[in-house]
Amino acid sequence: MSRFARSERHHLADLLLAVGPDAPTLNEGWTARDLAAHLVVRERRPDAAPGILVRAVRGYSERVRRTIAAQPYPELVDQVRRPPFWSPVSNPLTDELANLLEFFIHHEDVRRARDGWQPRHLPAEMQTAIWRRLPSLARLALRRFPGSVLIQAPGIGETSAGRAGDRLRVVGPPSELALLFFGRQRVARVQFDGSPTLAERLRSARLGI
Repeated sequence: MSRFARSERHHLADLLLAVGPDAPTLNEGWTARDLAAHLVVRERRPDAAPGILVRAVRGYSERVRRTIAAQPYPELVDQVRRPPFWSPVSNPLTDELANLLEFFIHHEDVRRARDGWQPRHLPAEMQTAIWRRLPSLARLALRRFPGSVLIQAPGIGETSAGRAGDRLRVVGPPSELALLFFGRQRVARVQFDGSPTLAERLRSARLGI
């Protein structure tokens, strides 16, 4: 595992235990228990994991997730903390690519659902690692967005996404931009510059993978 994917995993597991199974998350309708079960399905149930993304088999995936969620909560969180070595998304060859954003986003899903949260100060190397994933993430999230979006992380890089038309500039650290393009607009600390109409559409768009 990369050290950042691993650290985000363990920080999330610690937080899940600290807040308890019924704590809210930014994922609509999901408690901490539901979120933990989602991660277990993703890593340990290759028969059900496709339903996370594929609507046609989502019903089966949800049934499996609810069954897993019924386990004792400490055991559930321990499965999040200790991924199986054979998992397609969590083995040493795939962990950096598959899990850095996954665990960073879900860590923030729990953190930012609580009162009094503040953005964390992340290591520069971690911000750079997140940035490397931003161009493809933004292009996917904005593939139908009716405008051109210039995305800037000061001191790190810039990229663009969306379609031709009115222009909008979005500025922030890579971690906050990642939250934005994963559909967490209401908690993402970014700045908008340009068309007010496009800015409002981006704030309210259904984004995410």
